[in-house]
Amino acid sequence: MRVLFLGSPGAGHLLPMIPLATAFRDRGHAIAFATLDGGEAITRLDIPHLPIQPGLDWRHELRRLGAERHPGLLARTVATNSADRAAFVPLAAQVNRAALPATIATVRAWRPDLVIYEYLYPAALIAAAELGIPAIQHELGFTRTAPLRELMLTELAHPTLTPGHTLEVAPRGMIPGPDYGHPLRPIPLDTPGDLPAPTGRPRIAVTLGTVPPKVDGLTRLDRVVTAAAAIDADFTLVMGRMDISELGPLPSNVQPTGWVPWHRLLETCAAAVHHGGSGTALAALAAGVPQLVLPDGSDRFITADAVQARGAGVKAVAEEVTPELLRRLLADPGWQAAAREVSAEIAAMPTPGEVIDTLLV
Repeated sequence: MRVLFLGSPGAGHLLPMIPLATAFRDRGHAIAFATLDGGEAITRLDIPHLPIQPGLDWRHELRRLGAERHPGLLARTVATNSADRAAFVPLAAQVNRAALPATIATVRAWRPDLVIYEYLYPAALIAAAELGIPAIQHELGFTRTAPLRELMLTELAHPTLTPGHTLEVAPRGMIPGPDYGHPLRPIPLDTPGDLPAPTGRPRIAVTLGTVPPKVDGLTRLDRVVTAAAAIDADFTLVMGRMDISELGPLPSNVQPTGWVPWHRLLETCAAAVHHGGSGTALAALAAGVPQLVLPDGSDRFITADAVQARGAGVKAVAEEVTPELLRRLLADPGWQAAAREVSAEIAAMPTPGEVIDTLLV
């Protein structure tokens, strides 16, 4: 079988599909990823990459076409840092429209037997339908995407098109509404990086993700670092290549580091503080540690709400980050119990290989 994966060119949209892709490859199937500019980094993971339309930049085109066709929606998107998803996805649909002919041509040329895509790239679903190829939507987190997919497909003149299956990576009890997809255990990727040595004190992992913060700069991180100075615990800041020099000298119990395997770090931690990325939160849930979620836009508020509603942690704004809140993050028995419960739920979800064996092949 030949399986083609397609998605918008962002790490948070492509990397969650890698475990399923590698499970297909481990079973002898041919796989490839097709993306717009920016998705080439997938090749670092030894994954074949097909450029769909070189020169078409997702972010640039979204803003340009949004200003031309939906200026009101663009204004709402900018004002909320893309948290207004009903405003954002019609703009993403414009990029899909621009890339649709090239997407169809790419799919036709590679001749897959199955197309798997994520919801922000419904051009893949349209291409699969036009070419008579089965299509599966791979969810990324806690967002109910069916209404958003319909908004995008309406923009693309295919309002009734639906995938054959949907694969749901979030525990079912953490998504509002009825079940609608097939469960798929989220599997974190192993990435290079050395973990800090243990010190004998509790450790809290901290990250703001792969995209530099746009709304408040380092305000949230500054509040965490300031509060951390009063806590008898170690804080590991996973900041990648982000410049945090404006924070000034760090407390002795706060250690910045480059990229490290987030899920491996969490195995050594008592809690996590992060921006609300779906993969970041799912890894913390799988590790069974409570979370403090500090969302700033996109779908990260949805993630924060899901974590808090399940009782596995709390969401907050920068001004609410205090030593007292961090102490509670380390000690709250309710948050700890809920986090362990969700960890067990994730462990019981079918693996990518099991999904392939029982559902897809």
